[in-house]
Amino acid sequence: MIRLAIIALVIAALLAILGFGGAAGTFVGIAKILFFIAIAIFVLFLVLGLLAGKGIKNSLD
Repeated sequence: MIRLAIIALVIAALLAILGFGGAAGTFVGIAKILFFIAIAIFVLFLVLGLLAGKGIKNSLD
């Protein structure tokens, strides 16, 4: 997901250099959305991993 956000930013930079400001702005918006989705998924998996670890620890004790 982060890879897609970086690719969108590179495309936006290339479009901005070539003078396509509207398309560049669209790609920056896409990159922002992908970045925040990736952060949300990371936090979700982090919480789930911590909860699963506690559950395993409690079952072993």
